[in-house]
Amino acid sequence: MRLFGRQLSIALGCLTSAAAPLAAQGPPPAADISAAAPERTAGAAAPDTAALEFHGFRASETLADLAAHLHALGGTSLHCRRAHADRRITECRGRLADSSFGGAVDVWVSAVDSAVSVLTLSGSVDPAQLDAWRSDLEASYGRVGATVQGPQWMMQWVRRGRMIRLTWRLTQGAKVASVALVDGRVLDAWGRDRARR
Repeated sequence: MRLFGRQLSIALGCLTSAAAPLAAQGPPPAADISAAAPERTAGAAAPDTAALEFHGFRASETLADLAAHLHALGGTSLHCRRAHADRRITECRGRLADSSFGGAVDVWVSAVDSAVSVLTLSGSVDPAQLDAWRSDLEASYGRVGATVQGPQWMMQWVRRGRMIRLTWRLTQGAKVASVALVDGRVLDAWGRDRARR
């Protein structure tokens, strides 16, 4: 797996590029993502022990499953658009205000063929809520050291080509934190398909 290679850079670029155009153009129409979800094979699937998740959100799930989870938490519908550079990529956003997050959280998604490759949850948090986010992740995946990059702090966990990263920084006197979930397997498969074209 080249989790931190070219495919991840491209996907994160897609996610970043999605934020500015969607914010500038206003809410796009909600896509019928249930119709776009890939068919499931018959029979019970083996449990995915390598999955990384945060409050039930995880990369690699379908957009339909993500939308259902967001709805269950009282969030908005996912508003999605196909990327112009590659029509296999869908860029989505949503928002929720569940009490377990401590306030409003923006949801940004990049998916390949309806499989979530990069998912970011971001919002303003107070110190207690940031500690709760960090404690939840450490309880699930173990203690790791924090890395400092300028004004930004970061902690990350990797399991079998998947990554979850907690990032926080001080912006205008307020702490802004985000949790990004990345599935390198989805990105690698997409990268291989692009290389064959």
